Amino acid sequence: MKVGFIGVGHMGGPMCRNIIKGGHDVTVFDLSAAAVKTCTDLGAKAGASPREVAAQSDVVMTSLPMPKDVEAVVLGPDGVIEGAKQGTIYIDLSTNSPAMIRKIAAALEPKGVTMLDAPVSGGAIGAEKKTIAIMVGGDRAAYDRCMPVFESFGQNISHLGALGSGAIAKIVNNMLAFCNMAAAAEGLMLGAAAGIDPEALNEVIRNSSGNSMAYRGVAHKTLNGDWSATFTIDLAYKDLHLALEMGDELGVPLALGSQTHNLMRMAKGMGFGGDDATALMRVYEKALGREVRAKRK
Repeated sequence: MKVGFIGVGHMGGPMCRNIIKGGHDVTVFDLSAAAVKTCTDLGAKAGASPREVAAQSDVVMTSLPMPKDVEAVVLGPDGVIEGAKQGTIYIDLSTNSPAMIRKIAAALEPKGVTMLDAPVSGGAIGAEKKTIAIMVGGDRAAYDRCMPVFESFGQNISHLGALGSGAIAKIVNNMLAFCNMAAAAEGLMLGAAAGIDPEALNEVIRNSSGNSMAYRGVAHKTLNGDWSATFTIDLAYKDLHLALEMGDELGVPLALGSQTHNLMRMAKGMGFGGDDATALMRVYEKALGREVRAKRK
């Protein structure tokens, strides 16, 4: 299948490379020449613009940081909309706003272009290993047609319903993960302040009801003092903001989501926005003047 991929950076890059390895004819575009080269070295072609990528593709994918970036790449000058032909399927893999997804789909529809939203979960490691989950919303026939592409870079591929359903599932999932991270940081700091060895406490929690993937991520990063980012607080803040917007639209109170969002705002204000999302712990450490670390051996 002729696939266009726009945004081959931290997450998009490994996904795109797996699509190439899956035998598809891929054309890529990114503002980073180095990121493009990692894909062309595997056999992809480089497009000069999103418009050119779309003109050469049956399926066009985007993996971009912010909803405004997706809008610009698809609907802006030299965008996907200018190159896509009737019958093209456009798939947004970004964590996007359902409202933005509907806006883009409405603009593409008169050109005969079908849109799917297909955000992913599993991080850059999952993208490398082809183990990411893919949550898809939109036309079922288009989803079925694109299944060989989805299977080339992910697992646990789900069709969730109408356009926007994938984004809603991803936003809810991320909100739960971030709230869990905040609770994990709070609990670990409470235990450490009370005098329990953090490593011993971690061992108890990992084997008890407080355990979760999000907890383990916070504990690992905290005990090692390693805030190198796989997913930054800045991006987590954006995703949680999308959840709060949905809550406003639907009249759903998000008490825990709002508190976690404010904790992220504090982290950004302290200069931790580029750190890993687990660095919510750094807010507690800075406020209390103590670190929660494993003992050096």
